[in-house]
Amino acid sequence: MSLPESHLAQEAIAALVDGELASGPAARAARHLGGCLECRMAVQAQREAKDALHAAADVAVPGDLLSRLCAIPFTADVPGGGGLGSLTAGPGQLTVTDSSGRWTVTLDDPPQTPSAPHQARWLRRGVAGTLAGLGIGVAVLAVNLPDGGATTPGVPPASVAGPSSPDERTEVVPPVVRTLTGGAGTGAVAPGATP
Repeated sequence: MSLPESHLAQEAIAALVDGELASGPAARAARHLGGCLECRMAVQAQREAKDALHAAADVAVPGDLLSRLCAIPFTADVPGGGGLGSLTAGPGQLTVTDSSGRWTVTLDDPPQTPSAPHQARWLRRGVAGTLAGLGIGVAVLAVNLPDGGATTPGVPPASVAGPSSPDERTEVVPPVVRTLTGGAGTGAVAPGATP
């Protein structure tokens, strides 16, 4: 039993010439090229085409190319597979034809049904209910907040963390937290602190 002769796919040849083939597939392709003259010729032709495109200053593109490319899905016949018949795409519709008949599916937007007047009323009620709920939530929050009280100039506000000694402060110096206790004139270092 012999295996049928296989060749590199056109996509693999283009990727190999462009240097976009991964190392494993590139190694397999190189081994294949060592024994296959037909694929070596295809790789050489791809290299020549690449060099010719790079050497060309400007390539003239027809002005209607984009419109022709965009029209392909609507004008091309798609061959059917199996017993499903054929599928034809036209402007705004798809047509399926097989031995039992022909069906057309329109691709246009479905007709808009006019909205009933009571639907707007429910929307207004929902928005009004949401706003009322937000207003009540803000009012409850404002009532339950602690009294900020008037602050006296020169006196710092009370600590959120709780009471502390007036001559104790905490410095946060990453990654160490140290607590210094003492007056301005003391040179003593607190136990466990970094001098």
